Amino acid sequence: MLTEIKTKLEQIEKSATEKIAAAATIAELEQLRIEFLGKKAELSDIMKLMGKLTAEERPLLGELANKTRAKIETELAEKKSVLAAAEQQAKLIKEKIDVTEPSANKNPRGGLHPLNVVLDEIKEIFFGMGFSVAEGPEIEDGYHNFDALNIPPDHPARDEQDTFYFNTNKMLRTATSTVQIRYMEQAKPPIRIIVPGRVFRADTVDATHSPLFNQIEGLAVDKGITFASLKGTLESFCKSLYGDDCVVRFRPHYFPFTEPSAELDIQCHACEGKGCRVCKSEGWIEVLGCGMVHPNVLKTCGIDPDVYSGFAFGMGLERLTMRKFGITDLRLFYENDIAFLKQFS
Repeated sequence: MLTEIKTKLEQIEKSATEKIAAAATIAELEQLRIEFLGKKAELSDIMKLMGKLTAEERPLLGELANKTRAKIETELAEKKSVLAAAEQQAKLIKEKIDVTEPSANKNPRGGLHPLNVVLDEIKEIFFGMGFSVAEGPEIEDGYHNFDALNIPPDHPARDEQDTFYFNTNKMLRTATSTVQIRYMEQAKPPIRIIVPGRVFRADTVDATHSPLFNQIEGLAVDKGITFASLKGTLESFCKSLYGDDCVVRFRPHYFPFTEPSAELDIQCHACEGKGCRVCKSEGWIEVLGCGMVHPNVLKTCGIDPDVYSGFAFGMGLERLTMRKFGITDLRLFYENDIAFLKQFS
């Protein structure tokens, strides 16, 4: 029986060698491994005959079978290495790229963020009216953020629940009005500036509010400036930005740094004044506060209120942009949704 088994092992080895040499892919090689070395392979069946052999024959059978298995495993490994190298070379040839060749596809071009689109337009409108752009720090002291703006010590705006403080005298600015103070401290009338920039307030996030938003402050100081000058400037601005059919209204209001003061509303773009979620069913959206610069503010900055007068306004860039493009949720500006941003590229 041992002679027959030896002959059978030689046949298995020969067959395996021929088939492994002919294999063209790693997948075929895996099938051959199962065929010759798997649990149901002839080699495994031969090992089951061990019990029928004498004690002297069993070691011989084990040695022969192990040599056959080892040879098949070696041939499989060598062939797999050859096939893997060939497949890798074929892949490299197929995927070869000439980096010096001009691309057939043009790279997609990005675009400005909608807030920047509207900010650039606003700047151009005010440039046409003789205004320039001023900038200032986002971290402010209590004097420039509150005191110089005629805001009393007990005013709610100074509360920790409304203002982000670093310490008792350092905070994130709550408005770009701080830059007006710094500018008037250094420059003398005539003054015409706008101040775009980020401001920070402890607001709850919703469709029209955010703790971080962009404001555009405006200031004009000269001889003979009246509230009519303010109204004319802002009405002209709104119609330049939104078209001659833009509907605005001024409402009396109170600000410590202006007197008299007003708020300017624009008719809601989503419901056209009928009332909806965007305007909180009011039909109007507040976009800016304005008024005549308070005499105390002028005095604080070294400007004589008996000679000069001025107006100031502050508007939210996000709300203006929402009205410009019909956007109903302020949060879209900060979610970095590519599908949303692509509409403005």
